[in-house]
Amino acid sequence: MKIKRIDHIVLTVADIPRALRFYHEVFDMPIISQKQTGGCVRCGHQLIEFQTPTQPQSLTAAKPTSGSAAICIVAADPVENILNHLASYYIPLVAGPLKKEGAEGQMTAIYINDYDQNLVEIASYK
Repeated sequence: MKIKRIDHIVLTVADIPRALRFYHEVFDMPIISQKQTGGCVRCGHQLIEFQTPTQPQSLTAAKPTSGSAAICIVAADPVENILNHLASYYIPLVAGPLKKEGAEGQMTAIYINDYDQNLVEIASYK
């Protein structure tokens, strides 16, 4: 088997409209579908889908829990622009900027939490 890429991930959140709004407004990810029992945004060539612990999708992890995920997204912007953008939304940093090795080589990482306390790493390869 030759794996090509990740198609989508599913985040468990407490409030689907709030999660969709956060990822759409803060990261400018287009909303692909929106309903009370789920929804998703486009992240580059991948999707981020949302479910709640009380209404998980039909096939799901053994214990879907809000705030248990850690994801890394790659931004096309320089770190200074990312920091200014997050500050304009009053999003506090958890950590960073930190130099580290990513899938494409040396990157700078900034860490924040979404409203459900999922850890979101924002990577810049610039």
